[in-house]
Amino acid sequence: MGVMRKRDFYLAFFLMLLRYMLIFFMQENQPHKSLDDVHESVEVHKGKSKFRRMLSFFGPAYLISVGYMDPGNWATDLAGGSQFGYTLLWVLLMSNLMALLLQSLCTRLGIVRGKDLAQCNREIYPKRMNFVLYVLAELAIAACDLAEVLGMAIGLNLLFGIDIIWGVLISFVDTFLLLYLQRLGMRKLELFIVGTVTVIGLCFLVEMFFAQPDLGEVAKGFIPSLPNNAALYIAIGIIGATVMPHNLYLHSALVQTRKINKDSPSIRKALKYNFFDSAIALNLAFFVNAAILILAAAVFHKRGMHDVAELQDAYHLLGTTLGSAWAPKLFAIALILAGQSSTITGTLAGQIVMEGYLRLRISPLLRRLITRLLAIIPAVIVILIYGDKEVGQMLIFSQVLLSMQLAFAVIPLIHFVSDKEKMGEFAIGFFKKSISWLIAAIIAVLNFKLVYEEAKGWLKSSPSVLLDGLILAGAFGLLVLLVMTLIYPWLLKRRAVKADVHRAFEDLVFYEAPAFNTVVLALDFSQSDEKVVSQALRLPAQRSKLVLTHIVESAAVKYIGHQSDDYETRGDMAQLKQYADYFVARGYEVSYELGYNNRVKAIKDLCHKYQADLLIVGSHGHKGWKDIVFGETVNKLRHAVKIPVLIAQ
Repeated sequence: MGVMRKRDFYLAFFLMLLRYMLIFFMQENQPHKSLDDVHESVEVHKGKSKFRRMLSFFGPAYLISVGYMDPGNWATDLAGGSQFGYTLLWVLLMSNLMALLLQSLCTRLGIVRGKDLAQCNREIYPKRMNFVLYVLAELAIAACDLAEVLGMAIGLNLLFGIDIIWGVLISFVDTFLLLYLQRLGMRKLELFIVGTVTVIGLCFLVEMFFAQPDLGEVAKGFIPSLPNNAALYIAIGIIGATVMPHNLYLHSALVQTRKINKDSPSIRKALKYNFFDSAIALNLAFFVNAAILILAAAVFHKRGMHDVAELQDAYHLLGTTLGSAWAPKLFAIALILAGQSSTITGTLAGQIVMEGYLRLRISPLLRRLITRLLAIIPAVIVILIYGDKEVGQMLIFSQVLLSMQLAFAVIPLIHFVSDKEKMGEFAIGFFKKSISWLIAAIIAVLNFKLVYEEAKGWLKSSPSVLLDGLILAGAFGLLVLLVMTLIYPWLLKRRAVKADVHRAFEDLVFYEAPAFNTVVLALDFSQSDEKVVSQALRLPAQRSKLVLTHIVESAAVKYIGHQSDDYETRGDMAQLKQYADYFVARGYEVSYELGYNNRVKAIKDLCHKYQADLLIVGSHGHKGWKDIVFGETVNKLRHAVKIPVLIAQ
């Protein structure tokens, strides 16, 4: 178990670094809004009905709640219930109360500041420290994605007999499902999640009817106790599975999808309604988690089956112990839905972390492809190396890994919502601040103990002194980072330094840019040319030379290139000349020539040939699936040419 954990940790760390390398070479820009494509996209009901107004705020917390009932939770809940019966129910309750407080702090940060947690971290902490925090956030998301992909694959295997490795590959379809749901709008996405959460809840309601647990023993489970170190390991896993780091980033962004006024009464109402949303959604998640643990305690622990941590074992044993064919089927259906829905929120969290910490934005399709691949690749490797039997242990380990990252998200969050200068009247008071820091301390102490115990085990089984040094250095580095995360905002206040990611206006140097002497117009002989020509006519004819081009992509051109003289090529040249004559009649100096095959390369070469100062190109306005079919010429051109690009749309 110890060796497997080390290998998986190194694997997750390597894949996370690979993700950073992939996005490092992509264009950096300055997104001002969290989840910009859906920011303030949901109108809040402004009528007299308070109920309808409250309903318009409901939704974000349900996207958060699926993270609290993902397949990783199932593994820790099953392990806790089968090994220790109802003993760890109090851990679930404590985790749920902690989650409710922390998620309410996230909504407060997002609504009042209008920024998500990652954006606020970037403002306060130094650049190198932010990079390490970003690495940890990505590591948490990778662990979460791994659990969700494996869980969904197991569910497909149990219900339909599909091999787990094929189930992992089928989960790749999630990428396109999320794209489709987001195109329908944020409310449709939220409705989809609410539907899946409801079905999961109903499945376990029926399971409770089959299991018929002892309610007296259930009540005793809410009395705090930890029998041994194994129970501590499972308890920390439960905390990590319940209060998830990426959910803190996600919730602070999702609440900004509501379009509200920025006056004090409107903000107070938004905070109140979002708290109701969180309370209902997280209590439903608590019911699901508690139901899984109670099910394991009532069915497995009661019969002496103390080592049931595998989802596959639970599925098969449910049918034989409860005597109902529906019990295992409902279990598998709920597992598939949990994995399916939680992958959506994990991908959104990845977007927020990437944009907030690194200020990098890539196309939605590519971002989701990368996120999904970095969940599928480790899952496939784990299955190939360890086989199906080790998947359950990997699920538990992923949740402990999540818990280890939690303090690095919680501590900055408390700092930000306590800042009276930035939060004003909405800064949290002394009582809530004290409880919040107590929760952060509990998380930090439990995690420190876990790291200490794990490091001791690794050192005992370590084959070399060099590896011992790396383990100790890693543990020490995490401890130093934790201390810096805690004290840096206080040091910053004492120094009276204003943290700002932007340069001061006085430090900026402005100059008068030269006129656009040579302008390239990329024409495609469609209706979008109307906008391109209209923009070109705004340029002064006396000072601007126009270069018109159209890219020929006929079958003959693909083989013989510019030597082609087929019917389409001749027709394109004649039409391009008509455009040129139009501009000449209006006093412009005009050149024109055709390009061939690769649109981006041909336009780029033309701009270089004529030493153009500006490129004007039309936008078709398509996205999503159409980008795959027709390509993304405009987006690629922006990165290919070294001159300003005017997109006429």
